[in-house]
Amino acid sequence: MVRYALLGYGKVAHLHAQALKSVKDAQLVAVWGRNMEKARQFAQKWKIKAYTDLDQMVKEAKVDAVVVTTVHPLHMEHTLQALDAGLHVMVEKPMALTVRQCDLMIEKAEEKHKKLGVISQRRWYPACQRIRKAIDSGNLGTPVIGQVTMLGWRDKAYYDSDPWRGSWELEGGGVLINQAPHQLDLLHWYLGEIAEVYAQWDNFNHPYIEVEDSAVATVRFKSGAIASILVSNSQKPGIYAKVHVHGSNAFSAGVQTDGGAMFVAGQSTITDPAVNDLWTIEGEQGNLERWKEEDAKLFREVDATTYFFTLQLEDFTQAILEDRDPASSGYDGRETVKLIEGIYQSGRTGKPVRY
Repeated sequence: MVRYALLGYGKVAHLHAQALKSVKDAQLVAVWGRNMEKARQFAQKWKIKAYTDLDQMVKEAKVDAVVVTTVHPLHMEHTLQALDAGLHVMVEKPMALTVRQCDLMIEKAEEKHKKLGVISQRRWYPACQRIRKAIDSGNLGTPVIGQVTMLGWRDKAYYDSDPWRGSWELEGGGVLINQAPHQLDLLHWYLGEIAEVYAQWDNFNHPYIEVEDSAVATVRFKSGAIASILVSNSQKPGIYAKVHVHGSNAFSAGVQTDGGAMFVAGQSTITDPAVNDLWTIEGEQGNLERWKEEDAKLFREVDATTYFFTLQLEDFTQAILEDRDPASSGYDGRETVKLIEGIYQSGRTGKPVRY
């Protein structure tokens, strides 16, 4: 049994608490935060113990692992603290704000011989896994072109809902650092390590925040593949998010990871199931409608806001028990941050960023 604690008690922490209730060989036992009153309120809801002292929590609650759910700029600090306390760490996306921060987290995890994972629950969507399997089997040939299109929406009420939202200091960025990491994670999961980024970004219709609401980028991967990225929080009510992959054999596969109004943790539900919206692999085109029916059926049968967290946390729990790497490791989280950091840097300088 792996005994978990949550670092942080915000909106997404409630989703992880709910998800952990269903994880095999796992038990949620504690929550840590800097405000004891808020921690106690969270603990009371989930029938766990509240702490403001990390070392005390580890000792008294016999914690083995934590999920870091605090605000983005604190991910590195809290991950390092947890690793130093002898804990395995699953950190919410984005892993950190810079590649250097990610490197420090990875180095500490390796020094302490602890597991480090990054939340990327969309990898467990059946529609996303089909693409990964098509790549692994060779049915797509070699992935040579990728596309990410995320047309979402965030209104003023969203940015007013937490004091940290919409600022460089407290959030670390806008659509790139908060909403887009899931799709960017899928992109490099499919196409590999990033070699070069050229990008532009701006804030077009959110004058009450400091950070970007839209970005475009062109990416070259070390495999030789190329990709285009368009992400935005400026389309009411949030149209869709898609990741498409095109292979060297001229076949294509795609997933619509999000449709309809965009999901906001603690404020809304997931409106549409993730589905494969593109599939031209020879002999498999006829599977598309059947897969959509299967995915819609699963969506009706589970709570999609927590079910895929549960699947990822199950993998992380078994990685701890089996002493293996988690399916989404610190290196995976680092690659997403590398892409985001490159987009920000390129947009500021007007020049490509090469790795």
